[in-house]
Amino acid sequence: MHLVLLSGVSGSGKSVALKALEDAGFFCVDNLPAALIPQLVATRTEPRVAISADARSPETLAELPRVVAGVKDAGHQVQVIVLDATDESLVRRFSETRRPHPLAKDGRTLKEAIVKERLLLEGLTDIGNRIDTSALTPAQLRGWIQDLVVTDRTRLALAFVSFGFKGGVPLDADFVFDVRFLANPHYDPQLRLLTGADPDVIAFLERETEAGLLIEEIQRFLQRWIPKFVLDQRAALTVAIGCTGGRHRSVYVTNQLAERFAQDYDVIVRHRDISKA
Repeated sequence: MHLVLLSGVSGSGKSVALKALEDAGFFCVDNLPAALIPQLVATRTEPRVAISADARSPETLAELPRVVAGVKDAGHQVQVIVLDATDESLVRRFSETRRPHPLAKDGRTLKEAIVKERLLLEGLTDIGNRIDTSALTPAQLRGWIQDLVVTDRTRLALAFVSFGFKGGVPLDADFVFDVRFLANPHYDPQLRLLTGADPDVIAFLERETEAGLLIEEIQRFLQRWIPKFVLDQRAALTVAIGCTGGRHRSVYVTNQLAERFAQDYDVIVRHRDISKA
């Protein structure tokens, strides 16, 4: 069985992610206590199952790492995905939907509930792949989830993410590279509305900057250290490339790196802020 265990903070998009897995052909179960996961795995015959486990069943969250290890020992493939978002994003989402936080009771404020939930989820990111949904639309999150679950699980999934620093560093980044020192195509009126995937912007960066040298240096660094993560049995690794707005320099460098590593790893490319003006 290919089991996807979905968890994360409330308001981070778990319902959207679970629906994306259902659309991808997974048998889905929402809000299943950790203690019942082995029983479900033992009784279901579907080849692909997705389970959401979170703070709605707080008394069993601490058992999740042990349960995951037990399911793996039984011969099943287990993929853990942990969704996260900034506190500001979570507060805004709960305010917009007017839904109560599952831990906002016994006199707890929303912010206090978020803090308590983060404490309950400590340790899960060590056994899974973390996705920062703070700046993602539901459509983007669905796409990222489907990209992640269709990769070859026998190989490391290597995600290259471009972003703009003005929108914050992605919470799920394992490595962050700042490329803001490269000349910015934004200040050329003919290039401003284009992106780092357009030929004119590519030509500018290759002609006017040392982007090629930078890409080679990052490539050598990653080639040196990624095998250590493979030996540590990491399922996924996220490399974030940031510029000011996330539309030009970071997009170009991200695409170049993804192309260079695609032969050896399952590469996922994400451009978080490319559509923002």
